[in-house]
Amino acid sequence: MEKIKSLLVLALFAMVLASCNNARNTEGNEDGKAKVEVQSDELKTETSAANQKDQQQTAQQEKAVHYLTTEEFREKVWDYRSSPDKWKYLGELPCVIDFYADWCRPCKMVAPIMEELAKKYEGKVIFYKVNTDKEKELASVFQIRSIPSILFVPAKGDPKFSVGAMQKEDYIKIIESEVLGNK
Repeated sequence: MEKIKSLLVLALFAMVLASCNNARNTEGNEDGKAKVEVQSDELKTETSAANQKDQQQTAQQEKAVHYLTTEEFREKVWDYRSSPDKWKYLGELPCVIDFYADWCRPCKMVAPIMEELAKKYEGKVIFYKVNTDKEKELASVFQIRSIPSILFVPAKGDPKFSVGAMQKEDYIKIIESEVLGNK
């Protein structure tokens, strides 16, 4: 969904830019239409290249940290509708879930740390992100009142919550002790 929003904003910006160029290029020019078509094609090419680069960056990010919808959360982590009173982790590998919002400055500071940790613990721990603005049901289930909120989920046992941004070393300590059980 974020990709679509980004693409729409970029397309809208390109259209506004094209209309500004059209107005400037057609003033006092009988053949202004031909210039507009050429400029429009150039903008399409630039927009397409920008979209392709954005998609490549997003694909690289998705390899490390996986974004979850409510339905995916219920399939991969915990189906709280079926067993609301008892936590039952559905995954095989432990996971770390970052509850965040796009507008949250501390969340933006935590994001690269989570990306780095996802690469460090690849094959040992799965890293997920949940956008609390889009996944309001999940935010409600976990009573998220402050973000970032990080849920540390061991393969067996109960999860632990951490609220607020921390240093990378603090996340590593929690992952090593609470998630992986290396005490």
